[in-house]
Amino acid sequence: ECTFNAEDSYVRMFLRGRPVTMHVPDQQKGTYSLDQKVALPDHKLKLQWVYGYRGRDCRSNLYLLPTGEIVYFNASVVVLYNTEEQQQRHYLGHNDDVKCLSVHPDMVTIATGQVAGNSKDGKLLAPHVRVWDSVSLNTLHVLGTGVFDRAVTCVAFSKSNGGTFLCAVDDANDHILSVWNWQKEKQLAEVKCSNDSVLAAVFHPMDTNLIVTCGKSHINFWTMEGNTLTKRQGLFEKHEKPKYVLCVAFAENGDAITGDSSGNLYIWAKGGTRISQVVSAAHEGGIFSVCVLKDGTMVSGGGKDRKVVLWDHDYRKKATMEVGESFGPVRALAEGKPGELFVGTTKNAIIRAAFPDTLTPIVQVHADNIHRLTTNKYFNFMVTPMSCGVWTSIPPWSSLLPLPVQSQDPGRSAGFHPSGAVLAVGTMTGKWLVLDTDTRDLVSMHTDGNEIISNVKYSPDGNFLAVASHDNFVYIYAVTENGRKYSRVGKCTGHSSFVTHVDWSKNSQYLVTNSGDYEILFWEASSGKHVTNMDTVRNLEWATSTCTLSFNTFGIWPDGADGTDINAACRSHDGSLLSSADDFGKVHLFSFPCSQPRAPSQEYGGHSSHVTNVAFLHDDSHLISTGGKDTSILQWVVA
Repeated sequence: ECTFNAEDSYVRMFLRGRPVTMHVPDQQKGTYSLDQKVALPDHKLKLQWVYGYRGRDCRSNLYLLPTGEIVYFNASVVVLYNTEEQQQRHYLGHNDDVKCLSVHPDMVTIATGQVAGNSKDGKLLAPHVRVWDSVSLNTLHVLGTGVFDRAVTCVAFSKSNGGTFLCAVDDANDHILSVWNWQKEKQLAEVKCSNDSVLAAVFHPMDTNLIVTCGKSHINFWTMEGNTLTKRQGLFEKHEKPKYVLCVAFAENGDAITGDSSGNLYIWAKGGTRISQVVSAAHEGGIFSVCVLKDGTMVSGGGKDRKVVLWDHDYRKKATMEVGESFGPVRALAEGKPGELFVGTTKNAIIRAAFPDTLTPIVQVHADNIHRLTTNKYFNFMVTPMSCGVWTSIPPWSSLLPLPVQSQDPGRSAGFHPSGAVLAVGTMTGKWLVLDTDTRDLVSMHTDGNEIISNVKYSPDGNFLAVASHDNFVYIYAVTENGRKYSRVGKCTGHSSFVTHVDWSKNSQYLVTNSGDYEILFWEASSGKHVTNMDTVRNLEWATSTCTLSFNTFGIWPDGADGTDINAACRSHDGSLLSSADDFGKVHLFSFPCSQPRAPSQEYGGHSSHVTNVAFLHDDSHLISTGGKDTSILQWVVA
């Protein structure tokens, strides 16, 4: 509960039993009340662009539709991306990570399966399959709520009976294989599939009652009779039994083709369980994807060797391409227009490819957690620091372009100088760098402590830089020569936990910080001295509002919040909106100021894990949000 002390003019709220005190500005002393009603914001958010693709741990999740769009997923969004027109549409029916995708033979209907999610009140959201229309984006059917365990990891439509059936494998200990009449939302059969991981499950294209599953040390052929699924194991006999059978596809004549972790292609004669042909050492290392093309030839995608190989009808090698190391191993292959392929990679990139050696990245994003985000007031740029830092321009490109940095230390935070001339980047190791935004050259490099630099932020006049660390200190630097020279003038000492957020006063004389144990402390910029007299800072105007604990932002905290539920906040530049990023995959939009307990918000899904940051572009036309484990960046139009 929040309390208001009118006599001393402060509001107090409690997070995990700790009191958090926020002082009311003088001009609101006589009028402020905890019970004032707050209106919802006048604006709304509309998802415009999803940066990224989930290739790091999912497979068979990239297809070309007749509309010219490629379909794939990232976080809880299924993306339909027209690469020619540079336009995206989004299916937003899921409430947590999408893990698998299948396109119906009609090439319009799509099935996607998701993991078990968590709601705000701690309830488990059941894993399920959603069947939806890729033209209208309407959900047609929801299957398996309360049936699947943990996650749906494989899903596939039948081919030979007009796509009436759908099979799915969940992530239960026994990896249950189930078959559904999806239009009737009726389960027809289920069976324990394997104690080991199952990586693919597909219907045979010529036999409605035959399903092939593969995974750790196995390939199984399942025959469905009535509501019974009967297993026949694939026999490796004299051939090497692989640690993993990684993928399966079907030749024109009905033979099954598998790629395995040893780099071999095995051909399994139609209707049988024995190997009829072997292509040994087709790749160095695992084969993550096999795709049979419309003309009956085949392409395979390698892990360790990052090669895409074209094979003729007799499995003789015709051509080879190699995907660059920065994109990672090949994860998924999809046939594009004639002579064209789409290649998904384990580093979350999608490449348009054509033999002999044309490789054009069309989706490129982080392959790791994203924590910080900054935008530039002179250009529509955003920067999300990672191992080498990356940036992009808005309006949307599909890719985030790598920004080379002369440092091996992973980036964690970033901030532009007000002039736009330089960018400061904080790392995971206590180092921080300053880069020229035009030339990308290293201007300056410093080290403060040996822990994460969680925030780097210039004062509005550009004369100071605050460097906030997980060592509980904030280091203050005087900045001269338009961001090219730095000298330390103070060290803010007083927090008893790591520093999480920093805001500067408009006059550049003070800064306010939040910490991991929910403290709000104020500091003098010129010396780093702790300000304890609240009358000095009570009426200050703040250049930004990114502190999640302040009088103007505390309304973003939901009922029962434990202090870690909100990760970031950002005020729009015109001062009318406040956005927050929470631990439940949601981006919120509030009216600003947000000084009433549990203020109402508009809530937007798309991320699947913790939303780690939000930032408005300089003209408030867009909001950018970043995901943590989902490694996605979402771009929202503010309308």
